[in-house]
Amino acid sequence: MDIEGLGEKQIEAFYERGEIREPADIFTLHEKQNGLTSLKNREGWGDTSVKNLFAAIEEARSRSVDRLLYGLGVRHVGEVNAKRLMRHFETVEALRAAAKVARPPDREVKGDKGDEAWGEIVGIDGIGEIVAQAVVDFFQEPKNDPPLDALLKQLTPSPMERRAESSPVAGLTVVFTGALERMTRDEAKAMAERLGAKTSGSVSKKTDIVVAGPGAGSKLEKAKELGIETLTEDEWLARVGEGA
Repeated sequence: MDIEGLGEKQIEAFYERGEIREPADIFTLHEKQNGLTSLKNREGWGDTSVKNLFAAIEEARSRSVDRLLYGLGVRHVGEVNAKRLMRHFETVEALRAAAKVARPPDREVKGDKGDEAWGEIVGIDGIGEIVAQAVVDFFQEPKNDPPLDALLKQLTPSPMERRAESSPVAGLTVVFTGALERMTRDEAKAMAERLGAKTSGSVSKKTDIVVAGPGAGSKLEKAKELGIETLTEDEWLARVGEGA
């Protein structure tokens, strides 16, 4: 969470004194000020450093939600993957709810692809099975619930950067498949996200639009089976106002 003045050395000192035992305790230090009257007299702490510490802790309460997820230390979830996950789920609570019920594929059952919640997580652009499994493992571990619940009560994370809200595709989930001819796949996804849409790498009941280029295969077939709207690249560009 990048709290200035609260590095490894300070955390160890607070831990040894029993003042910080879990992440939420960082944000209750100020409430315990009466019990920390000796803080200003401890080595390395003066009036200014104490004030700056508590100011930095207060500032950290509203760090962006992707910084919060990154700070949880989920294996394989660095800054980039935290942004990817939070752009899709928007809140840690929503990600946790999906991860709690997600069932990864059973490798002993031929063709098993897991359940819908698993598909939603692993379908996020850039999130593969290894990262998805790490996320599911973290949130399905019972011992992680109490400290996370306590931490979330102390924070009011700010949302990810705002995306367009008035575009024709704002809030929709879009899948690009097949060969795009007027832009690369990454450019198409970046455009969609800039316009407020969510992009996914797999088609599910939650998909709103599938943009299919030449050579589109199983994803296009699944979209038709589910009755999902399908567009050509030109139709997509026309829909978002980027057509020729």
